[in-house]
Amino acid sequence: MSSTLILPLLLLLTIVLSQQLPLSIAQSNVVSAVFVFGDSSVDPGNNNYLPTVSRGNFPPYGKDFLNHTPTGRFSNGRLVTDFIASFVGVKENLPPYLDPSLTTEDLMTGVSFASAGSGYDPFTSKLSGALTASQQLDLFRDYKRKMELAIGKERTDDTVKRGEYIVSLGTNDFAFNYYGPVLIQRTLYPTIHSYQSFLWQNIQKFLQDLLDEGARRIGVVGAPPIGCLPAIITLNSKDPISSRQCIQRFNSVSRDYNNLLENNLKSLQTIDSRIVYADIYSPIINMVQGKLQAGFEEVHRGCCGSGLLEADFLCNKKSVLCSDVSKYVFWDAFHPTEKAYYIIFKSFESLIRYNI
Repeated sequence: MSSTLILPLLLLLTIVLSQQLPLSIAQSNVVSAVFVFGDSSVDPGNNNYLPTVSRGNFPPYGKDFLNHTPTGRFSNGRLVTDFIASFVGVKENLPPYLDPSLTTEDLMTGVSFASAGSGYDPFTSKLSGALTASQQLDLFRDYKRKMELAIGKERTDDTVKRGEYIVSLGTNDFAFNYYGPVLIQRTLYPTIHSYQSFLWQNIQKFLQDLLDEGARRIGVVGAPPIGCLPAIITLNSKDPISSRQCIQRFNSVSRDYNNLLENNLKSLQTIDSRIVYADIYSPIINMVQGKLQAGFEEVHRGCCGSGLLEADFLCNKKSVLCSDVSKYVFWDAFHPTEKAYYIIFKSFESLIRYNI
């Protein structure tokens, strides 16, 4: 066969094979890395290296993770961001940036800068000793400098440009700060709407700074139904033991905040960037309300301990666990189970495809 025929045939074969490959493999040629900023919902272990009690690097956390290892993830297994990294084809699980054992190859395909206890409001992070949103962004800048030394500026810029960015913050700002025991922010911002406006100013600056650093595809996660978190039910219910129901006034706060976020994000779009709103409220409320045929039997308690208040160090190796975690929406009193996280990820699939 002549060489003039070989090249067209090879090109045709490449096209055919690429069409038959699984979507995750095809996408790996598009997304260079996954970068995450956020709180405990997406922290895979950065808090292990910080002076804070907000950690999950001990049993029973991670009991269903690879090798049953408690990595610092606040769940029994993988997080939504792990599933996303696997789906787009960059790696199976997203590591914490502060892990000193990470290699250049590990860094090239993405990391999480998230810190459990963090929020858009810097005061939120101070309450638990977490990294602020701006400190997480500083770590990203440090990441870029480190990568430029390792692989050069051109390759680093390309990795940053083709990266997928996920920002998951806000829950702690409401649950532990504004409506928490410390009254400082409620004094400064007498109405929840004024506090939400303050948060938006911080969100806007954070996202603009992220764009200035080279990010082009950003998914911003909204607030969950805060009133359905087991600990919030316990602390705000008239009968937290025998009559456990979602606290609707907190869910209303989540919905109002999500509407503000979804509407305002559109104003930050540029010609060469895409910023999308990721709805976490709907999949969680659907699980809690039994609208999904997913086999959940307990939706208002966590699997760990009593399921009423335990999280962080209160959920530990001495805690009694539920007999079947697959029947629980929540792992501890704040965080979903791996099964619930996977359902949330599945609800994001079409959005991920759109954003890449």
